[in-house]
Amino acid sequence: MTTLIVIAKECLPGKVKTRLHPPLSLEQAAELAAASLNDTLAAVAALPATRRVLAFDGAVAPAAAAGYDILPQVAGGLDERLGAIFDGCTGPAVLIGMDTPQVTADVLAPLFEDWPDDVDAWFGPAADGGFWALGLRHPDGDLIRGVPMSQSDTGMHQLARLRDAGLRVRLLPTLTDVDHIEDAHVVAALAPHSRFALALAGFGALQLSEVTR
Repeated sequence: MTTLIVIAKECLPGKVKTRLHPPLSLEQAAELAAASLNDTLAAVAALPATRRVLAFDGAVAPAAAAGYDILPQVAGGLDERLGAIFDGCTGPAVLIGMDTPQVTADVLAPLFEDWPDDVDAWFGPAADGGFWALGLRHPDGDLIRGVPMSQSDTGMHQLARLRDAGLRVRLLPTLTDVDHIEDAHVVAALAPHSRFALALAGFGALQLSEVTR
């Protein structure tokens, strides 16, 4: 069976989703990030993971992560942090981020069943060129370390790294990461009843008018 890993940071003003400011205040950006994380944790709650890990950057983990092993992220770039997370796993492991609150359990369900014999890795591309999910049958941090992160071609490099290592990769649907306010409105429209959408709506119409004028 499969280990579930959620990578997240503490949702403090000025520490998360700073590219949403402006038009959001730093406090609103942190509130939206917290809603995104809670939606993500709620979406995966029913998945039959053998172990649940929150790879966390912060001091106080969210209450919704009860039952998770809370592991601090190591120092270094994102590639180093992701690599260390996978190095700490035995057996199949799937890592997802906190920035795609539209994710559903149905999308991830195949990763928590018996993996097909012809699948060594699962890869979830993000619309911005990154990736939102990575699953490895045999976790190995060296498959990630050295991949340039937070670029428009990060996903391309990561997928190439997997395939160059001879892994047979199954693709997941493309999802939208919330990096900018335009992304936030796209995701809220995709999941209109989510905590994320409700939080964004609660900020009022000003933010949308700031983007579109």
